[in-house]
Amino acid sequence: MPVDLPPQELDAIDRMVSNRRRLLKGQRLYVAGQPFQALYAVRSGTLKSVMTSDEGRSQVTGFFMSGEILGLEGILENQHTCNTIALEDAEVCIIPYEELNTLSRQFPALQSHMHRVMSRELVKDHATLMMLGSMRAEERVAAFLLNLIDRLQKRGFSSSELVLRMTRDEIGSFLGLKLETVSRTFSKFVEDGLIEARQRHIRILRPDALAAMTLPNAKSAAN
Repeated sequence: MPVDLPPQELDAIDRMVSNRRRLLKGQRLYVAGQPFQALYAVRSGTLKSVMTSDEGRSQVTGFFMSGEILGLEGILENQHTCNTIALEDAEVCIIPYEELNTLSRQFPALQSHMHRVMSRELVKDHATLMMLGSMRAEERVAAFLLNLIDRLQKRGFSSSELVLRMTRDEIGSFLGLKLETVSRTFSKFVEDGLIEARQRHIRILRPDALAAMTLPNAKSAAN
């Protein structure tokens, strides 16, 4: 939420997000088809969103960490379109949507901030679609790791080390890759000296090399 607001406006926002919900690992925050009533700001922990097709096939559609917003997909149809599940013990702040709308009309700075949040989510979705549509397996895994480390760094964590809260099977589901492909790619990155991997603890040794994989000119040179 924006911090450069008068105390009165900040107090109103604080009251709006005062309700919190704790989740145990594996617990669902909301499910597909549930009426949309609120957005959720991740206070701690990591969650994933999963969509299930009419044929019963499930796919991970996103991972969310501290400071990120969940539930935006429910605005259009006034109901949630995916299941959201905690990957570890987590806590979220509940933001009632009608109350948010009311405050946004009163406080233009809040309205502008929420528009930026929604725009950021659209940009993230477009980047994911481009990654899934145009990148090879190694490029997808490299982009995924760099994206995670960038998001963590912006929250004050290490710029080179992270602990994967998701399984490699879940990473594969998100990236459109088989589990075996993800595991093989991680092993190759280790052999090539790009990363160190100890179970779920990852250390990025050559971020420049990983980034080069995702660049168009690098793909052209490889072909």
